[in-house]
Amino acid sequence: MTHAPHAKTLPADLSAPAFVNTWRARALMVAVLFSVTAVVLAIAEKSWDHFFRAWIVGLMLTFGFTCGGMALLMVQHVSGGKWGLLLRRPLEAMSRCLPLVFAYWVVLAAMVKSLYQWAAFPTEELAKAAVVAGKLPEAAVHAIVWKAPMLNVQAFWGSGILCFAIWGFYTWRLNSLSLQRDADKQGNTPIWIKRMENLSGFGLVVYALTMTAMVIYWVMSLDVTWSSSVYGLLFLVGQGYQTLALSLITVISLSKAEPFKTVLRTTEQHDLGKFTFAFVMLNIYLAFSQFLIIWSGNQPEEIHWYMNRFNGGWAIIITLDFLFHWLIPFSLLLSRDIKRNKKRLIRVAQWMIFAKAFDLFWLVEPNFNDAARNLHFSLGILEYIAVPVAMVSLWVAFYCTQLKSRPLVATNDPHLAEILEPEHAHA
Repeated sequence: MTHAPHAKTLPADLSAPAFVNTWRARALMVAVLFSVTAVVLAIAEKSWDHFFRAWIVGLMLTFGFTCGGMALLMVQHVSGGKWGLLLRRPLEAMSRCLPLVFAYWVVLAAMVKSLYQWAAFPTEELAKAAVVAGKLPEAAVHAIVWKAPMLNVQAFWGSGILCFAIWGFYTWRLNSLSLQRDADKQGNTPIWIKRMENLSGFGLVVYALTMTAMVIYWVMSLDVTWSSSVYGLLFLVGQGYQTLALSLITVISLSKAEPFKTVLRTTEQHDLGKFTFAFVMLNIYLAFSQFLIIWSGNQPEEIHWYMNRFNGGWAIIITLDFLFHWLIPFSLLLSRDIKRNKKRLIRVAQWMIFAKAFDLFWLVEPNFNDAARNLHFSLGILEYIAVPVAMVSLWVAFYCTQLKSRPLVATNDPHLAEILEPEHAHA
């Protein structure tokens, strides 16, 4: 006669393990090292152009982790599920890194006239003079004049501050309600679930709209003549892609010690791997859909964006981007064994974050005249490594601080008893 194993119990101490401090210290060291490297490269190149172009990549990566974490947190509150119990505290910690991302954005906003054609040449007269000087394509004059009500420096600052204020409100509200929910011992869990659903359902709509506005300003408007109706959705799915990758790295690494050693079962790890696989599929579907529509339409005002990224050596980068960003993670996450193996799943997640950074390089660099249809390697290209690594490393240090600030497991959750049950035995 065999007896069913007893359910596990949570340890008394639910705080992050001590080795999170080691992560933070290492991240700060890397941030300092690569910050110095980035400055040295800019001085050696005698130009800060690539430094600030790479700053956009670093901003989009850290913005993706932070606000992507907030958005995924709202998705969990709306949909429910055991996976939310594992990811809730890491996602909340990501969202609380918003002040650092705001500081990164302020640097970008201060350099707006050096990066964006519509800010450097805001009037028709200046734009025509820039065309004569070879600094602008002729088509940009009409685009700058036509889009001036939205694409101007004042609107860039105003909309950015407004969107960060909205995201800050949702970050504060989600985090404060989560703590209040854990402190409630009166059995009001259904009420808290409904409150979170109501906040998050509308919040997801608000975030999708505000995030779309910001990626138009920050990335798409680097080429003032081009637009895409699916651009915001591409970045929204991309944020889920990179946020889930970071979440996998976090929860699996934390499972080396309590409390995640108790709550992370192979079943839920496998589920998270399948969830990540879904975002890999959706990501390539949207990217290919945008390409197919624009390529088949073959309109001069649209097709040049892809031509700038296919010609002059850029075909190598887009081929690698397809392999890195989709084919490799897709092929690896097909494997059941990989999704259930902690070390291998961490390696896949790390690769996905690298692939996202590589994809952002392909999105950003060809927008500039010296790089469009002209892939060439210089010291400046190395800034796309040094600057994002420095920015992300500093963000990771901030993230580790937030992980240490609260218990890692939400105790007032209906799925807690289920997740503490032992794994089902296999014949």
